[in-house]
Amino acid sequence: MITAGVHFHEGPLPAVAVPLDCDGAGAVIAFEGRVRPLEDGRTIAALDYEIYEPMARQLLAQVAEELAARFGLLALCVEHSYGRVEVGQCAFRLQVAAVHRQEALAAMACFIDRLKQEVPIWKTAVEGANAP
Repeated sequence: MITAGVHFHEGPLPAVAVPLDCDGAGAVIAFEGRVRPLEDGRTIAALDYEIYEPMARQLLAQVAEELAARFGLLALCVEHSYGRVEVGQCAFRLQVAAVHRQEALAAMACFIDRLKQEVPIWKTAVEGANAP
């Protein structure tokens, strides 16, 4: 059974990641998604994230379990923001632990793709004039 964590934070993610329990890992990889200043060709000040939390939590845990079986993961932790996250701030963090780096990298790419396609998390761009 994989050690999997799913955490939601209001606003930007904290600077320090949730600790990952990864005994036996040869590779621990972390990815942070930050709000960039351009969204669909428009300059923005922030993104507002909305999450349907019960379903998002369930789907993220399910994806973690499926990828653990497929790639032999030892641990996975995902953190995602809800509410406003300004340009340059972290809105998404994924940590993956596996015995080998190839499996960890492949699982990370697959997880991010599935998150974007399947999980009820929506973002709305906040243009500069609308920022607090």
